[in-house]
Amino acid sequence: MTGWPASEWAARLDRAREVIAAALPPTPVIASPGLGEGVHLKLESFQPTGSFKVRGALAALSAAGSGHGVVTASTGNHALGVAWAAHRLGIPATLVVPASTSPAKLAALQRLPATVIVHGGSYEDADQHARARAGNDLRYLSSSSDPDVIAGQATIGSELLAQLPGTFTVVCGVGGGGLASGLGLAASRADPMSVIGVEAAASPAMSTALRAGTVIPVNVADTLADGLAGNLEPGAISVGLIREHLDGLVPVTEEQIADAIRYLAREHGLVAEGAGAAPVAAILAGTIPVAGQAVAIISGRNITLQALAQVLQA
Repeated sequence: MTGWPASEWAARLDRAREVIAAALPPTPVIASPGLGEGVHLKLESFQPTGSFKVRGALAALSAAGSGHGVVTASTGNHALGVAWAAHRLGIPATLVVPASTSPAKLAALQRLPATVIVHGGSYEDADQHARARAGNDLRYLSSSSDPDVIAGQATIGSELLAQLPGTFTVVCGVGGGGLASGLGLAASRADPMSVIGVEAAASPAMSTALRAGTVIPVNVADTLADGLAGNLEPGAISVGLIREHLDGLVPVTEEQIADAIRYLAREHGLVAEGAGAAPVAAILAGTIPVAGQAVAIISGRNITLQALAQVLQA
């Protein structure tokens, strides 16, 4: 498997599954007949931080042990996961977020016992600052290219294999690629599951890297899916993993993301942020033809009330 021997990945995946099973109950899977017969939603928005990112954070910090503090950069959900996991494990955490971070995510961060630093106008600015702060007392943790973070996200796949009989396709959002990489690794160990990724058309970093064979900076426009926005870190291992293990990667527009947020609120009474609604957006738009069972990962709910109201009223 790309970047690491198969035996190394297997050990990390197994360890992450044990850690997550001991700390977090499986998130619900519900049917969504409005998307098609056999289509389900995996509600990672029900996690204690409102996002799947807590899985990777908990797996990575548990693997590292308590000898050092941790510093990381995030547009919000990864930082929330690290803060929650660090508090649970008694590890000091420093979280660097850009000024563009959603106010809902920033407010949630400031309620947790961690050091929060707002720096720069983009994820790239925050990430450079976080890396600069890493040293003897702080270990830098990547949000999408750390192997234990990826192994933690893979536990969603492990849960799905126990929750759904038969074969199915998982549809997930792709930003930095940690979630898609983890699900792809889980699928590589289980024939019944395949994975398709969805990225915001406003932030085509992953599709650009896949076409070029290397990470290339792209222009990132404003998007409802702020959790999928931003450039990839140089040398991101998620690029190779996605190339090797995913069955496709498709874009969704801002209008399609908004439609999906409205669908989830109307049909299921669910609050989803733009990144969390992106898989549903692709299914609603017909970008991903549904044949047989499919599962859309509703990856997070952390959207501001103002943004949600504007989408619902449109």
